[in-house]
Formats: sequence, structure tokens, C-alpha cells
Amino acid sequence: MITSPTLLLNKNIVLKNIETMAAKAKAANTIFRPHFKTHQSAETGSWFRDYGVECITVSSLKMAAYFAVAGWNDITIAFPVNILEWKEINELAEKINLNILIENNEAISFLEKKLTNPVGVYIKTDTGYGRTGVDAENMELIGKLLEPLKTSKKLIFIGFLTHAGHTYHAHTTGEIKNITADSIRKMLALKTFLRSDFPMLQISYGDTPSCSIATPEELNDLDEIRPGNFVFYDEMQFRLGACSRENIAVALAAPVVAKHPERNEITIHGGAVHLSKEFLTDEHGNNYYGTVTVLDGYTPDVKNIIGKITEISQEHGIVKIDDKNILKNIKPGDMIAVLPAHSCLTANLMKGYVSANGEYITMMI
Repeated sequence: MITSPTLLLNKNIVLKNIETMAAKAKAANTIFRPHFKTHQSAETGSWFRDYGVECITVSSLKMAAYFAVAGWNDITIAFPVNILEWKEINELAEKINLNILIENNEAISFLEKKLTNPVGVYIKTDTGYGRTGVDAENMELIGKLLEPLKTSKKLIFIGFLTHAGHTYHAHTTGEIKNITADSIRKMLALKTFLRSDFPMLQISYGDTPSCSIATPEELNDLDEIRPGNFVFYDEMQFRLGACSRENIAVALAAPVVAKHPERNEITIHGGAVHLSKEFLTDEHGNNYYGTVTVLDGYTPDVKNIIGKITEISQEHGIVKIDDKNILKNIKPGDMIAVLPAHSCLTANLMKGYVSANGEYITMMI
């Protein structure tokens, strides 16, 4: 019996999401290297093996070590390398095929001196997101990074890696398609320009909106794709048009602790420490932190939306319920389900799942 905030996971939906993305990668003739930062679970990660997945992406060295213990031996850390962790990089590279990201010569010079085991290297490339990485059109800087990599004995240059995160700021699927096409064009231009010097150069591309909306034909010039959030999806992906609500595989079960009919509100035990403060904006310009549904045992009814979380604090969530008939039937002690704005952050905060049959699934701690 659930009595406190609990992250529910529907394995059947997860498997369907994996199957769909794996089939798309296969149709595109590109390697499927899923990002495991969303689920951070050895058990959930093992489900990918049934769909031919042999290599993965993570977001930290700690996460790479966790999944290496779980038997994954081809791992890319899709985050600019932290050179202070050179000893840990060296230790892990002795055991598995490890790939890291660089975007400055300081990291290249430092790691070439410190490492004793070779690691694969991607140049982190910015195709318009503006978070980090080398501008894909800055050939002068790219040339300066490639020069020492040509002769490096410890840093084995693989190619260019990008995360087209600006798709998350799009308002239509058409805008996402345009961002995707532009990002891929910039990456392919690099591959074409440098082909004579690096004939084996690879392009690694990732973000869930792009990979969910693009057709296999639009992805078939890429060497690999690295979507992550697709495994669970969430309200953000639903709003972007990357999925339907039936594809959302996780929901926060939260108890109702108070009811305020005069404000058409209920208070739940489910706040920022459970859901994060990631929010979406509705058609009226109001922020909300998750969509509230009826809960049937361990399964949220995504076709029965009853409200939105309009305010959030550390432990509290305030749910606005506009239908007074629905509100009348809700009472303290009831459990509701929240489809999170961002499943990656919610999962990271909750540190574990309960499946639809009541089994507990652990995560990396």
C-alpha cells in the first residue's frame, strides 16, 4: 500500500518506448546509444538489451562506473570532461571502452600527460543550443583542438557530439523539425569538410524531441543517436508533441492532505523535493508543475485529468481543480497521480520506483 510520495513506473510502457526508438534507429541504419541519465537504474537499463542495445550514454563519471558494474562496457559520458577526475577516468578506462567530451585545449594537454589508458574523445559541439560546446561553424577553434588530437596517444579522436537542446524551447513540431534539420546539417558539414583528414569521423546526435519526431530518413546520415528522456517521457515532451500521454511511463503517487473548496484547491504531499521546480506554461501564461490524474491502484489514468499543480514548495503541492463535482469527491487520505513536468529530474529526486505490480526497482544512489 502506498502511503507517501512514490514514483510509479509502468514497465510495459517503458518497453514499448524502447522498442519504438530502437526500431527507428535500425530503420535509419544508425547506432542506438541511449542516454541512461533519465532512469539511472541497472534493472531498467537491462531491459534495453532485449532490443539490441550494446552501448550507452551517461552524464557523469559516477554514473558510468555504476553502469560498468552492471555489465555495460561501451559508455560515453556526454558531459564536458572534468579533468580533476583524471584518476577515476584512468581507472574506468582500464576496464571498459570509455568515451569523454572535450571542448578546450587545456583538457587535451592535461589528460594527455596524466592518462595511462586510452579513452575515446568527442569534441562537444554546439549547433545552436548555446549551453556549452564549440560552435559547429567555428572552424578555427575546431582546428586548434584537432591538431594535438592527431598525434595524441591517449586521447583517441572519434568525432563530434551534439545535444540539440534548443528543441525544448520550440512551440511546434515544425519548429523542432527545423532545428533538427539545421543541427544535422551543421554536423554533416563538419564531417564532409574533415573527411580527408579523418575518414572514420563519426557524428553523435541526441535529444528526445528530435529523435522522437524525426523520421528514420531524417536521421540516417547520423552515426549514432542518444535520446534519453524518451524512455519515460513526461508532460514537457507531451506539450512539445514528442509523445502522447499514453507514452508517459512514470507518475508521482501523492497523498491528498488537505482540501480547500473555497479556492477549488487540494494540497498534496508532493513538492519540489519530489518533482523539482521545473514548470510548464499553459495557454493563459500560468506556470504549472505537473498534471494531476486519477490513480487506479499503481496505475495513473492519463485519460482522466483532474487538475494541475499550480504552486509548489519544498513538500507541498497545490492542485487547482476546476470541476467542482470532481473536487467534491476528493478527500484527505486519497491518492492522486502527478505526470511530472520533467521525468529526469523527478526520477533523480525520488531515487527509486514502484512498478505496476507493486515491485520496487532501485536506482543509482
